[in-house]
Amino acid sequence: MTVETGPEAGLEPRRQSSLGTAAARNLTHTTKSAPQMQEITSRWLLRMLPWVETKGGTYRVNRRLSHNVGDGRVEFVQDGADVRVIPRQLGELALLRGFEDVEVLTAIADRCVQRDFRAGEVLVRAGTPAEQVHLIAHGRISRTSAGKYGDEMTDAVLADGGHFGEGALVDTDARWDCTATARTAGTLLTLSRSDFAAVASSAPGLRAHLQRFGELALRRQNHHGEAEIAMSAGHTGEAELPSTFVDYELHPREYELSVAQTVLRVHSRVADLYNGPMNQTEEQLRLTVEALRERQEYELVNNREFGLLHNAAFKQRIQSHSGPPTPDDLDNLLCRRRSTKFFLAHPRTIAAIGREFSAYGLYPETVDLDGRQVLGWRGVPILPCDKIPISKESTSSILALRTGEDNQGVIGLRQTGLVEEYEPGLSVRFMGIDEQAILSYLVTTYYSAAVLLPDALGVLEDVQIARGRG
Repeated sequence: MTVETGPEAGLEPRRQSSLGTAAARNLTHTTKSAPQMQEITSRWLLRMLPWVETKGGTYRVNRRLSHNVGDGRVEFVQDGADVRVIPRQLGELALLRGFEDVEVLTAIADRCVQRDFRAGEVLVRAGTPAEQVHLIAHGRISRTSAGKYGDEMTDAVLADGGHFGEGALVDTDARWDCTATARTAGTLLTLSRSDFAAVASSAPGLRAHLQRFGELALRRQNHHGEAEIAMSAGHTGEAELPSTFVDYELHPREYELSVAQTVLRVHSRVADLYNGPMNQTEEQLRLTVEALRERQEYELVNNREFGLLHNAAFKQRIQSHSGPPTPDDLDNLLCRRRSTKFFLAHPRTIAAIGREFSAYGLYPETVDLDGRQVLGWRGVPILPCDKIPISKESTSSILALRTGEDNQGVIGLRQTGLVEEYEPGLSVRFMGIDEQAILSYLVTTYYSAAVLLPDALGVLEDVQIARGRG
């Protein structure tokens, strides 16, 4: 038996002598934050693009007439281990650009022979006769040539959809000017000159197309493919000067403003009774506008009609030499245009850039951008954008942009002065109150983007961002 002793024995439980905090909260206001939202990002692309006023909702990009044909990427279909080229996709070859006879294209596609290759295999060797075109269905292939001093130089790295050797289809004396070596295992389709000639012999339309292509190739043009402006320089005396004019594209591209919209609904009881200390309608509208701006940036990157990833010229799309983003890869991307304003990459890609630079014993410099210190390379800022997709193989892309209308770069398009405009290019219209006493607001933003010249936008594709072993 236990007996309690001491000064506390026999005392009653201590009674509460003051108001508790839990009850007191019911009689006071709390200090509140505004509603928070995880979706909000820095949206550097929207901040860095120069926005051009687009009256009439359409922006036309006029350019000099260009004689460049083809140079696109070929797409394939796969049936198990068998790979076939889509006949219409053969029009991406310079030789067949604009030829639309599906029956003839199908006959050409049927003569393509599948070839699987392994990593390290030499597919063609420089100096040997070229008798076929190669279409890469899957894998990475590097093209190398001998330098002036005997060292090996990498001319390009080709990947899925690339092709090389199409000149061999019509040139009986063609020889390979480079060596093509497989970086990875993969699959390609080959079309021989003899098979192509066999199809052409029974297709008069194809023969006429090839003749027009030959005439086009003879026209004088600069290294950008634009019609040459004739002129004379270095002459003396009364030399006869050439006459010329600057021709324009007959069918310039037009960009129409796209739209992102939603209807914001707020119950009148909420708007009437619960507006202090924060205006509920304003907070709802603020978060809705943030979401619309996020979607706007996503569309500017990924939309198939005007998105930057889909509108980069094929000549401005390059592959990394080894997979991860190295300083050499960024230099290769940077040197393809003048006055690059900024790089744009997914935050995980920027982390991969940092790892690769560290492996090289380098550290990306910091660049002052409107008073903020950001990561950079060669004085060009590297800005994050989580709208750039990452594939299931942990690969992504890095964009390089020259911006501005005066600089013949990439520009954003919008129209301001809208009815009930809330922000530039974004309007909020009151739509009324329904029978359930719910207020509705139509929130709308109009936007697009235009690439004024092909070299204004470049993409480093299939960058490996996963951390390697070791």
